[in-house]
Amino acid sequence: MSFSQDVWARNLDLYQATLNLPFNQELAQGSLSREVFCHYVIQDAHYLLAYGRALAVAAAKAFDADAVIQFSEAAKVAIVVERSLHDGFMQDFGISKVQFESTPLTLACHHYTTFLTATAWREAYPIVLAALLPCFWIYAEVGRAIVQKSVVNNPYQAWIDTYAGEEFHTAVSNVIRTIDLVATRCDADTLAKMHAAYTMAAKLEWLFWDSAYQQRNWDGLDHV
Repeated sequence: MSFSQDVWARNLDLYQATLNLPFNQELAQGSLSREVFCHYVIQDAHYLLAYGRALAVAAAKAFDADAVIQFSEAAKVAIVVERSLHDGFMQDFGISKVQFESTPLTLACHHYTTFLTATAWREAYPIVLAALLPCFWIYAEVGRAIVQKSVVNNPYQAWIDTYAGEEFHTAVSNVIRTIDLVATRCDADTLAKMHAAYTMAAKLEWLFWDSAYQQRNWDGLDHV
C-alpha cells in the first residue's frame, strides 16, 4: 500500500466530516450566507500567502530538480490565486482592499498558517510534504463532490469550478505521486511523523471551514 492510500484510509472519517460541514453543503446548494463566504475568502487569501511560502521552502528542500520545479511552480500558483481573489471574488462580493488589509487572521487561520510555516522550516522534506498535502487533496475531493450537487445558477459556481476542474486535479495527482515516491525512501519513524503531520493539517482544514461558517475570530479576545 502506498503512503497516500494509507494516509487517506486512516483519515477518511475526517475527510467525510469536512465534506459534511454546513459550509460545504450550503456552498453546493447556493444557500451559503454571503457574509460567511466573504469572511472565508478574506481568510483564504491570508492563508494562501503563507501556503505559498511553505511550498517555496518545500522546493528548497526537495530531493531532486523535478521536485524543485514542481513545488516552486505550486508556490507561484498559490500566490497568483491569492492575487486573483482580490481581482475576482473580492471585487465581485464587494470586499475592498482596505477591508481585506484591516482584517486580521482568525484563530483558525493563524493556527493553520503557523503550523505550516513552522513545519516547513523545522521538519525534514517528507514531513513538510505530508503537512502540505491535505490542502491540495481535500480541496480537490471536496470540489469534486460539491460540483456534482451544485444547483443551477449557484452564486458560488466559479469558486466551486476552480477546485473541481481537471487542471487542479492533475496538479494534485502529481503531488500525490511525488509524495508516494518520497515515502518509499523513508524509515518507519519518518513515516509516522508524515502521518501525524497529515492528520494535523487535515484537522486544521476542518477547523478552517468550520471557523468560517461560525465567523469565529478569537473567541472573546477580539477586542482585547
